[in-house]
Amino acid sequence: MAEKGRVCVTGAGGFVGSWLVKLLLSKGFVVHATVRDPSNHIPALICFIFSPSRLCHVTLIISDKKNAHLQTLDNASEKLKLFKADVLDYQSVSTAVQGCVGVFHVASPIPSPALSNYEVEMFEPVVKGTLNVLRASNEANIKRVVIVSSVAAVIYNPAWPEGKVKDESCWSDKDYCRNMGNALSWYALSKAEAEFKAFEYGDTSGIGIVTVCPALVIGPILQSALTSSSWVLFNLLKEGYESVDFSEHMLLDVRDLAEALVLAYEKPEAEGRYICASHSVTTKDFVGMLQRMYPSYKYPQSFKEGEPRARTTSEKLQKLGWSFRPLEETLADSVESYRQAGLLLK
Repeated sequence: MAEKGRVCVTGAGGFVGSWLVKLLLSKGFVVHATVRDPSNHIPALICFIFSPSRLCHVTLIISDKKNAHLQTLDNASEKLKLFKADVLDYQSVSTAVQGCVGVFHVASPIPSPALSNYEVEMFEPVVKGTLNVLRASNEANIKRVVIVSSVAAVIYNPAWPEGKVKDESCWSDKDYCRNMGNALSWYALSKAEAEFKAFEYGDTSGIGIVTVCPALVIGPILQSALTSSSWVLFNLLKEGYESVDFSEHMLLDVRDLAEALVLAYEKPEAEGRYICASHSVTTKDFVGMLQRMYPSYKYPQSFKEGEPRARTTSEKLQKLGWSFRPLEETLADSVESYRQAGLLLK
């Protein structure tokens, strides 16, 4: 397959980054993949699950091959190059993007209640990391950068008219998020500020900036261990909860997100922000769907009242040509991947 172009993906070893790398390789791109440690050895990974209203510590996973799965992807031996890089280290980012024509900035801290200082450990890394990627891209004469933001950067806006569907013109209010003072609100603040700074930088530098704001990302895993958002689904199958919140979730298949990111990169007309969410489903309906598909697992029997969810639209992204797969397909492929990884019994 002829080389289609050379692009850099930050945070390539993560859930979203891995599927993005896989898709780019399948399309003929040469990929510069940044990872924290190309040697694949990590002592531990603490995972969390979250929704727009809460964040819970789940478990500790031990793994020594975090990035090994990248090397097994189709075309990886010819077209994948791993770079040890930290987005807070400008020089390492600059090295990784050299020779590239485009950049996908995926790397980001995960909101965690274990953080002691959200401003220092969440806000500053997200914003500074984004600016480092943009400055390095500008220095390398890169013309387009696609940034993974979050729907959290959209939905926390108390001034938005009640009942009105939130689109890309809605921004999470910075003061509101700061005053909420929890991990998720600081995550929303961080992502919104990083987007604002990115567009500001694009206006002055001439780099084309496109941001994609995904909902809660689920789907099959490529790694041998679960990632933070995967626990939302996995715990409903594994933990045997007696009751859970009757909440509404905005869900998105990780493969559909990867498609959206590549679309945002390849379409010349792509510009600004894009909300990326495919399914809105209550926990009760979500559990019911799993129960019909996999009746042998133990599921919650009661549902506590939860907080209402903001309604968003991905119409702008769909007009760009994006589509998404059925939720049933996402669930089936996810469960199969958990079984293949030995995380879930059949």
